[in-house]
Amino acid sequence: MSFGQKVIQFTQNLRIPELELPPGFEWLFPYGQAETMRCLSEFYQKYYSDQRGRHFVFGINPGRFGAGQTGVPFTDPLRLETECGIQNSFPKKAELSADFVWRFIRAFGGADVFTQSFYITSLSPLGFIRNGVNINYYDDKNLIKNVDAFITWNIRTQLEFGMLGKTAICFGEGQNFAFFSKLNQRERFFENILPLPHPRWVMQYRRKKVDEFVERYVSTLHSVL
Repeated sequence: MSFGQKVIQFTQNLRIPELELPPGFEWLFPYGQAETMRCLSEFYQKYYSDQRGRHFVFGINPGRFGAGQTGVPFTDPLRLETECGIQNSFPKKAELSADFVWRFIRAFGGADVFTQSFYITSLSPLGFIRNGVNINYYDDKNLIKNVDAFITWNIRTQLEFGMLGKTAICFGEGQNFAFFSKLNQRERFFENILPLPHPRWVMQYRRKKVDEFVERYVSTLHSVL
């Protein structure tokens, strides 16, 4: 079974876990949509149709306008077409994190080169919604407590796809990195975790220096090869 087939099978088998979310929170679960499953299946068949291991890159959790539609982390419907050549029926609304991620992927050498060595996923494979807005797993102390075991299971399961090296990349230098580091101390998944500023933070607060952050991303990625 190829790396991509393992990703697809994992996603096909994903279910909303039987755990209680704090009042007002909902799961973001796009994988019941046929178009989402078609898009992600085509993506992983195109770029991960081999049995090589990959270096793992972890985001936070899927959002409504990226993986929450396409099923591919940090890839909105627009980039899925323009960067990956995968046509889709979703509204072509640009998403900030996807914009930055595909800038550094292009700088790294493009989708074909990047996906030969790296696999982007998230600490939580499902997202969270409160009052119609994306929520991060760490935004509520009760939420983070309730999903700790789910996140741990997710990482352990996905590493079985084929982990390359002993270092993980973490998108987010603040709370995502803090939680991931504490979890890793407990579970010993990796010897080292390298944090990078979250793509959305870069695009919201450091947009004038985007090129500098792209260079930092590319340099950090090369450092683990």
